[in-house]
Amino acid sequence: MSEKEKTENVRQEETEDVTETAETTETAETSAEDKLKEQTDKYMRLYAEFDNFRKRSQREKDMRYGDAVIDAAAAILPIGDNLERALKIEVESEDAVKLKEGVEMVLKQFAETLEKLGVKPIKAEGEQFDPNLHNAVMHVEDETIDDNTVVEELMKGYEYKDGRVVRHSMVKVAN
Repeated sequence: MSEKEKTENVRQEETEDVTETAETTETAETSAEDKLKEQTDKYMRLYAEFDNFRKRSQREKDMRYGDAVIDAAAAILPIGDNLERALKIEVESEDAVKLKEGVEMVLKQFAETLEKLGVKPIKAEGEQFDPNLHNAVMHVEDETIDDNTVVEELMKGYEYKDGRVVRHSMVKVAN
């Protein structure tokens, strides 16, 4: 073999080695890119799952708090009813008038506390009867009033700020 042929063979071998190295490098880069994509996909899925968990936990916490407020408000609403009944009594003596003023102040404070908790009265009188908000305990026949109109509120109803009913209004409805 001549020098020229030897040099030719060496160049050809070097070219083959470079080609093999380039192919190996491309395969390694492709493999690394695939691994990176796979890890990025896993990360994004985990992040989304955690974000959903956080939001779900917050909703459940808010619901539990709302349930607790509703239960507590439902337990103390009869106190407000009794205060309202006490104010309906006609009094004449000066001491009784002062006592009535005190009851008014307590009832006002009671209503403010319910408002702070997000519990508000349900509008009933003059409204259309809504079975989701009202409990019809009496019916009255009156041609001058539209059908299914609440004529009188017998017991005040309350709802929580998200629209859940704490207690239905007991009403008299016109037919």
